[in-house]
Amino acid sequence: MAYNRDGSAAILDAPNGDPLTGTRYDFPRDHVGFGRESHNPRWPNGAKIAVSFVLNYEEGSERSVSNGDAQSENRLWEQSEKPAQIGERALNSESDYDYGSRVGVWRLLRIFEHHGFPITAYSIGQALERNPQVAEALAQNGHEVASHGYRWVTYQGMTPELEKQYVVRQLESLKMTTGKYPVGWYYGAISPYSKAIIHEVYEEMGIPLLYESDSYSDDVPFWVDVPSEDESPHPKGMLMIPYSYDCNDVKFHSASGFSTGRDFTEYLKAAFDVLYEEGLEGMPKMMTIGLHCRISGKPGRSGAVKEFVKYIAAKPGVWVTTRQRIAEHFRQEFPYRKGKLA
Repeated sequence: MAYNRDGSAAILDAPNGDPLTGTRYDFPRDHVGFGRESHNPRWPNGAKIAVSFVLNYEEGSERSVSNGDAQSENRLWEQSEKPAQIGERALNSESDYDYGSRVGVWRLLRIFEHHGFPITAYSIGQALERNPQVAEALAQNGHEVASHGYRWVTYQGMTPELEKQYVVRQLESLKMTTGKYPVGWYYGAISPYSKAIIHEVYEEMGIPLLYESDSYSDDVPFWVDVPSEDESPHPKGMLMIPYSYDCNDVKFHSASGFSTGRDFTEYLKAAFDVLYEEGLEGMPKMMTIGLHCRISGKPGRSGAVKEFVKYIAAKPGVWVTTRQRIAEHFRQEFPYRKGKLA
C-alpha cells in the first residue's frame, strides 16, 4: 500500500468514472488526431487556407425575466462583471443586446458583403423569430444559417428529454424564419448528451446533418464515429468542423483577452499568417473567426474586422466561404469511413 504525505492511502487512478461511458452518448476523446503530418483537405482551386467568418446571432434569446427565466443575462455584454438580477429585468444588459440586433448585425454584414464574403450565422431560433428582417438577410447573399440552439442558455444539466424538445423546436423555428432546415449545428453551452441527441433528431426527421462544430481540437475538419451507429450496417458518422475561442471577440469581455480593436486585428493577422504559411508548405488549414453582433458590431471594434477582411482579401489562394461549403467539399473528397478521421 502506498501512502500520501498526510498518511492517507494513495490512489494511482482517479476514483470516479463517467456514467455515460459505453452508452450512445459516449463520444470518446482523440488525443492523437492527424499527427505530425496533419491532413491536406485539398481545398478547391488549390487554396492555401479556408477562412470561415461566423456571426453569432443571439440577441433576444438571452436569459431574461421577460423570456420566463429566473434571472437577467450577465454574460457577454459591456458590463459582464455585474451580477445578474434575480426575478427582475435588467434593462441595461437588455438594451446592450438590442444594439446587436438593431445596429451591429447590419454594420458587420455591410463589411462582408462589400467584399463578397459569405459568412455562417450561428443563429438562435428565438432570436430570429423576433427580428424577421435579420432572418431574411442572413438567408441571402450566399450566407449560411446554422443552428445555435433555440435559446441562448446553457444545456448543461438539462434532461435529455427536454433537450431533445429544444432541438426539434429549433429546427422547426429556423425552417419557419429562413425557409429551410439548418445543415450545421453549434451549441457552445453543450451538454454531454447534445451530440447524440442532435444526430438522433436529424435522423428521425430525415434532415441531413452535414456537420457539427462543438469542437476546438483541430485546424481542419475530421470525422468521428457516432456511438449509436455501432451496430448499424450503414453508419453515417459525424463530420466535425472545429470552431475557435481564441480568434473570437468574446475575449473583449475576458480579463485576459483583447482591450482594443487593434489587439484583435493583430491577433487575427498573426493566426492567419501562420496558417497561410502552413498552406504554402503543403499543409492547408482552415481558420475560424467568431464574432457577435453586440461585440464586434460596435463602432470601436468593427474597424478591426474591416481591417482584417481587407488584409486577407489582398492575399492569393484564400477561400472565404461558409461552413456548409467546407462540409460539402470535405464530404466529397473524404467520404466517411468508420474509424477514420478522413
